[in-house]
Amino acid sequence: MVDIATRVWNHKWKIDPIVRSLIDTDFYKLLMCQSVFRNKPDTQVTFSLINRSKHIRLAELIDEGELREQLDHIRTISLSRGESTWLRGNTFYGKRQMFRPDFMEWFENLRLPPYHLEKRDGQYELTFEGNWPEVMLWEIPALAVLMELRSRAVLNEMAKFELEVLYARAMAKLWEKVERLREIPDLKLADFGTRRRHGFLWQDWCVQALMEGLGDKFIGTSNCRIAMRRDIEAIGTNAHELPMIYAALAETDDELRQAPYDVLADWHEEHDGNLRIILPDTYGTEGFLAGAPDWLAKWTGIRIDSGDPATGAEIAIRWWQDRGEDPRQKLIIFSDGLDVEKITELSAQFRGRARVSFGWGTLLTNDFTGLVKNDALAPFSLVCKAVSANGRPTVKLSDNPNKAMGPRGEIERYKRVFGVGEQVGMEVRV
Repeated sequence: MVDIATRVWNHKWKIDPIVRSLIDTDFYKLLMCQSVFRNKPDTQVTFSLINRSKHIRLAELIDEGELREQLDHIRTISLSRGESTWLRGNTFYGKRQMFRPDFMEWFENLRLPPYHLEKRDGQYELTFEGNWPEVMLWEIPALAVLMELRSRAVLNEMAKFELEVLYARAMAKLWEKVERLREIPDLKLADFGTRRRHGFLWQDWCVQALMEGLGDKFIGTSNCRIAMRRDIEAIGTNAHELPMIYAALAETDDELRQAPYDVLADWHEEHDGNLRIILPDTYGTEGFLAGAPDWLAKWTGIRIDSGDPATGAEIAIRWWQDRGEDPRQKLIIFSDGLDVEKITELSAQFRGRARVSFGWGTLLTNDFTGLVKNDALAPFSLVCKAVSANGRPTVKLSDNPNKAMGPRGEIERYKRVFGVGEQVGMEVRV
């Protein structure tokens, strides 16, 4: 097992870069990328870094030269032969050759496109522009770089013995969580922590801890490189990016209203089984389900990623019942701001009423809260989102208005089109 404290103490990024591989990313990005490559390869998009935690002034913590070196390094990376073989030949979700030969040929020759970086008011403005299949693959590595450079900025001030003690405390903290989680009956939990991790080595350690501590209660990781390295399942389906961009491309209100279902119609053609998971909250869960076509009720399950998770799950259960489906046969995946207390509570509330699974993210791979002076390593909310498609702004409403994004006028239009009424704001923890 890697001695993380020693590696951090001896950090020379040129031999230990933050992003080591194009598959050091979330599995759902590759699944979505193949769908976009097939259906909308020429769409021009812009992705932008958005720091929801304004009090974390990244441009004052992170050296611009070091940030550029890390981003430039990512642009030199291509798939290795072993990575390509794994993607081409491995079984994902029970299916061999998940990735089509034409997509793999394109991916094997890919280098990520240029980026644009500026400083403004203590923050970095980092944007990526170009063809959708290429630009979308910047999201996860860009976030990983910013998150780890922020961690390094704090760790650089610490002596070697301090680092040893810090990681010992962090390991003990996580292991205490594992011991509590292993007591939950029928738990199914996956690592979703790539995008806001403390660092790659720490995420890899966390995955190993879950493998040993939870056994078959741990079902895999969203990180493709770690899944390949540790010979475990790669986990992930789809994200808000797809409906946001499909919606931005809509010409009329009627096309806009239909856009989220068009996304899933394309997905339906490509995937089955546990990849048929609905993510309903981009423009409000209740409205999405009320207008959903009957065939969607037969999908495997739903992912709850904003708003009150118990409320979202109850809405899904009622919807399945109204459509003549048995919720006990359906899968509910919780993935928003989870930690042990919420996982325990939701497990108890929905046990026997549905199949339940958890995607545990930031508070798995970046919970150093309370472990250093001034809580300088506490996790924060950083995202990289599509902000335009073919020159039109994107919008996300969410079930939590504090996660909404887009121009104010477009937000109001989307609320009208999708029938979104009053919403209760909730703290965006991570």
